Amino acid sequence: MANKKNRAVFLDRDGVVIKEVDYLSRPDQLKLIPGSARAIAKLRQAGFRAVVITNQSGVARGYLTLKTLRAVHSLLARKLKAKGADLDGIYYCPHLPSGAGKRGCSCRKPELGMLRKAQKRFKLDLSASYFVGDTTTDTLTAKRAGCTAILVRTGKAGRDGIYRARPHKTCMDLAAAADWIIKKA
Repeated sequence: MANKKNRAVFLDRDGVVIKEVDYLSRPDQLKLIPGSARAIAKLRQAGFRAVVITNQSGVARGYLTLKTLRAVHSLLARKLKAKGADLDGIYYCPHLPSGAGKRGCSCRKPELGMLRKAQKRFKLDLSASYFVGDTTTDTLTAKRAGCTAILVRTGKAGRDGIYRARPHKTCMDLAAAADWIIKKA
């Protein structure tokens, strides 16, 4: 078993930690999903790193600036901390999806750029880590990284149908996922 300091729970932001808002563009739109802060606190107490991994193409689409995105993430970190839940990091991809002949970046999920940055920074064992998300993109990202993929029924609940990727476990929400992870660990 991996050293607990080398394990993480990667968390998609929208639909997992905060309520889904298409292209959230203002800090005042940020609302925590009930129980998400407590779940993160429990995961941290169990020895896991908690790292948000989020695609934010709204920046490239002009819906918000990088400065506003950073303000949103600062508010998210403060709201979680106020409830006893510290994040180890928030990684985001501000790029557009690939397609129509455009080559994609290496950071946008399901690519592994954001996870690799966190892995390097925290010396993480991805095979001993978990990824909690609400889309098939999150599930595919987890599987490509060698993490245990957990799909939650909040947010998009896997109904995006972008990829044919099946999670290792499905849970009602982040709180249930955290309980399952802690019990399994």
